[in-house]
Amino acid sequence: MDSGVLIESFAEFASSKNIDRPTMISVLEEVFRTMIRKKYGTDDNFDVIINPESGDLEMWRTREIVDDNSEDIWDYNKIPLAEAKKIQTDFEVGEEVAEEVKLVEFGRRLVQTARQTLIQKIKDMEKEIMYEKYKDQVGELITGEVYQTLRHEVIIMDGEGNELSLPRTEQISKDRFRKGESVKSIIHRVDMNNGSPKITLSRTSPVFLERLFEVEIPEIYDGIIAVRKVVREPGERAKVAVESYDDRIDPVGACVGMKGSRIHSIVRELGNENIDVINYTENLELLISRALSPAKVSSMQIDRDSRRVSVFLKPDQVSLAIGKGGQNIKLAGKLVGMEIDVFRDIEEQNDEDVDLSEFSDEIDEWMISELHKIGLDTAKSVLALNKEELVRRTDLEEEAVEEILDILRKEFE
Repeated sequence: MDSGVLIESFAEFASSKNIDRPTMISVLEEVFRTMIRKKYGTDDNFDVIINPESGDLEMWRTREIVDDNSEDIWDYNKIPLAEAKKIQTDFEVGEEVAEEVKLVEFGRRLVQTARQTLIQKIKDMEKEIMYEKYKDQVGELITGEVYQTLRHEVIIMDGEGNELSLPRTEQISKDRFRKGESVKSIIHRVDMNNGSPKITLSRTSPVFLERLFEVEIPEIYDGIIAVRKVVREPGERAKVAVESYDDRIDPVGACVGMKGSRIHSIVRELGNENIDVINYTENLELLISRALSPAKVSSMQIDRDSRRVSVFLKPDQVSLAIGKGGQNIKLAGKLVGMEIDVFRDIEEQNDEDVDLSEFSDEIDEWMISELHKIGLDTAKSVLALNKEELVRRTDLEEEAVEEILDILRKEFE
């Protein structure tokens, strides 16, 4: 086998991966020295000279000439005079012999092993290069091409032909991918499993939404506007708190754009995810009010020690504050870092409402007591909240809540 083919193929790979020349020569030399050790037991008295550009390989074995009757003739770095004279007739005892060893002398099996070793070295270096490339890019936006769609993941190919994984758990529920389609995501996690890099992508991470804002909103990319926090229910709803470092620029208006022109492409990329852009403030009460948008808060009580806040709203604002399936209040709580409890503003009660105590013949006292504990003392104040919110905030079972709601609704039919 021609050593030039081996060396040139490795040099070509090394060049394409920007591997420096010393590293490339070191790898090649180690492969050939391993082959020498297998045949001769040691490589201490061998010089290996490699020219990656031309593919040339020279291996020289240096030994000291000793008398044919010397006890040292079996040492790895000694050669009997008679054997030395076969190389050059005028050699004498004490001189050094530098003898070139050809690749063919190692036999087919050793050369084949060297070839396999070099191929494995190339594969290992590819894995290491891929790992090093991506480990410092966690959280960065990447655009790849769908290579294969599997049951639990989609295989994405990057620009260099590396296979990246987009698990089903990191996909938006509305995502549907076809082979060859271009896909945006972020590098979510980089692991090394049994020597092989595993690059995991994500489209559900809040960071993905933040990176899309950076791409689509020039003021964010330029650092004039900062994204302070992003919370998401992927594919459904998101809240993004932004802050401007220039008093002349409205951060919310800049992000949304004229008639939503800037945010539209982001919404489309996220499967029509509903995005609320909020002007960030250090004023916690004002931030909570903005976070509960589109609902308008009447008043609130903040318990900073327990990280809870009680928010009071007019009856027609309660459902807006809670949102579909409790999404709005859940995201608002995550955005401000507090547990938010919504209450109907007691000042808004009217004569048509009925006190819960009036239903004691139909609803158990302990159930009414549970509702009282969370500030609900009238029928309409209970009906202003949905079933999920009542189950979350009380110790009542779902069936009990459904029964209570049925009883109260009949009162007003």
